[in-house]
Parts: sequence; C-alpha cells; structure tokens
Amino acid sequence: MITASTLDYRDQLPEGGRLAGLDVGTKTIGLAFCDAMWTIATPAETIRRVKFSVDLAVLRQHVQTQAIRGLVLGLPLNMDGTDSPRTQAVRAFARNLAPLELPILLWDERWSTAAVTRTLLDADASRARRAEVVDKMAAAYILQGAIDAMAGV
Repeated sequence: MITASTLDYRDQLPEGGRLAGLDVGTKTIGLAFCDAMWTIATPAETIRRVKFSVDLAVLRQHVQTQAIRGLVLGLPLNMDGTDSPRTQAVRAFARNLAPLELPILLWDERWSTAAVTRTLLDADASRARRAEVVDKMAAAYILQGAIDAMAGV
C-alpha cells in the first residue's frame, strides 16, 4: 500500500516497530531509522545509487537487519503542491519497492533539504561535510515529520 495519508498509513502498520525514512535522489538515497516507539528519527547512511536492482537489494538488507515495518519516502512536490518530473520519479520508485511488502507513506519534503542545510550552516559544517551528510539528515527530517504527524493522528 502506498499512501499520502498518515491515518491510512498508520492503520496499515503493526503496533510499534521501526520505520525507515528515505530521501530519494537521482544519485543517492538518504536513509534514516526511527525507534520502535516512533519517537525519534536518526540519520543512518547515504546510499550511492547504482541501478534499481542493487538499490532494492541494499534496502532489503536494511529492512531485514533493522526489522523495518514501514517506509516513509520524501515526495518532492513543487512549491505550489503540484507534481514535477522528480515527483513522478519518486512515485515510480515507491511502486517499484513492492517486493519489500511494506506500507509506504509519501511525505511532503518541500523544505527538508533547505532546513537541514540551514542547520548544517548554523553548525559551521564545511561544504564537504554538508555534501556528505545532507541526504541522510534530510531522510531523518522527513521521517521525523511523519512520526510527529502520526503521533497526533
């Protein structure tokens, strides 16, 4: 099941269980996990994209080792809320994750990279350091927004 509704998504999840957040880009996938109580999201890693079959195998390994019960994918909408070619690519990526047999929430990520970049600039992170961590931190920002919203559902 793929949805943009936190209510529908939460209804598909077992009580508790870890979730994974993904910031899907053309060259990388930022990955984050939250605890089983859906309290806090933590950046995990940045996966260098190769081809989808390899990306899926890497994600499957994380799903198994981390006991992931659902995925939250950042959906890069235009500022007016409409779809872009990048949005369509993320929707296709989500559909292609069907072999993982996990519920997927598409979460509006319009401000995630900007917010994370601002935080890194405030922390005086170098350009190289920002490039190294921005994707996994954006994934954590996306996941944290989703789990915070589900807490209120």
